[in-house]
Amino acid sequence: MSKVTLRRKAIGKGRNTLFLDIYPPVVHPDTGVLTRKHYLKIYVYEKPKTELEKLHNKETMELAETIRARRQLEVQNRRFDFLSGRMRNGDFVSFFEDQKAKRKSTYSENWRMALNYFKSFAGEKVLFPQINETFCEEYSDYLLSAPGIGRTGRKIAKNTAVSYFAKFKTVLKEAYKKGLLSSNVGEMVESISPKDTHREFLFLDELQELANTKCELEVVKKASFFSALTGLRFSNINTLESKELRGSEGNRYIQFSTDKTGSAEFLPITD
Repeated sequence: MSKVTLRRKAIGKGRNTLFLDIYPPVVHPDTGVLTRKHYLKIYVYEKPKTELEKLHNKETMELAETIRARRQLEVQNRRFDFLSGRMRNGDFVSFFEDQKAKRKSTYSENWRMALNYFKSFAGEKVLFPQINETFCEEYSDYLLSAPGIGRTGRKIAKNTAVSYFAKFKTVLKEAYKKGLLSSNVGEMVESISPKDTHREFLFLDELQELANTKCELEVVKKASFFSALTGLRFSNINTLESKELRGSEGNRYIQFSTDKTGSAEFLPITD
């Protein structure tokens, strides 16, 4: 296990800069190379002469020792974000925006609103070290209680809050995977529990009545019935290609990737 020791180094004019010596060295989260020195950017007088200089040294050494003890705990827990300029100065909101930009599917609008609600809670800039369990829990409470954007005095539906918070947790996971967060805080925070809802459905005679009803847009009618008879979402039907229809008469199936999760699916269908 690495040990963190407080040391000093002469910098001229009778002053010493304080730094932490980590031994054995640890891997720097930004560069990937072994490092052992972490400068605290505070100094003490080498030979204090006045009472003011002695008081400065006393208070500075107490502060440095507090930091050293904290860093020792972080090193023991394999948390090295204090070494990283990226982690100290990186903007989580910009990272959230990048993740939203990658979603070009039918869910992009949902991502846009998820980002807007996060900005309405946290502002235009949030540094990665500010993201902790308490922050996430406060954001969860905000989604469940704050008025909806553009709808004064009216809260968003609970299941909408579930969706927005889930996207926030997805961004947290990506940030952790890329080394921008020192811990997977998204796993530490409970998701918002969805509200049970009634799903509408049609009986076969109701489908038959729809089939007998005239529709000016025949392609819409066909797509709707294809969805009703296969259970596929609109987003998956909209991107469906003929090559994804497999098999032969009496044994047909669709082999595709879902637009929502990207998972590979196998769906038997009737002729």
